[in-house]
Amino acid sequence: MAGTGKKKAKEPLEFRSQALAEALERQDMAAVALALRHGNTVVPLVKPGPRDRPLDGGEVWTYRDPKTGEVALLLFSDAAHKPANLPPAVGLQSPGWLRSFLKRYESTITTVFLDIAGPHPMQAPPGELLRALEA
Repeated sequence: MAGTGKKKAKEPLEFRSQALAEALERQDMAAVALALRHGNTVVPLVKPGPRDRPLDGGEVWTYRDPKTGEVALLLFSDAAHKPANLPPAVGLQSPGWLRSFLKRYESTITTVFLDIAGPHPMQAPPGELLRALEA
């Protein structure tokens, strides 16, 4: 028999990383590095990529301090931790994407904030995260 005609419903994509949330709760940089190396990370997007081009993840939003010009990348363990005053769209990015993004913008990004609005924020230089991702 070919099939019953019922399609199996896809589970909704979860915009969170439990491992990263737990590592941030413990404020354990080694565990954060492990979570970033082996799991996805939520990033704010200026605008999401087009639905018909799934490999286009959209344009990542970064914060530029108006006084100093310094640029920060914001990463989240859960889309629910993204402050409401940021652009509404989020993307779920892989460890490979994060490594590539940090390599490309390492000289521009001055700091990376993880869950900046809590519940357990952490901050790291992009070079430190890049070394952790490449370990």
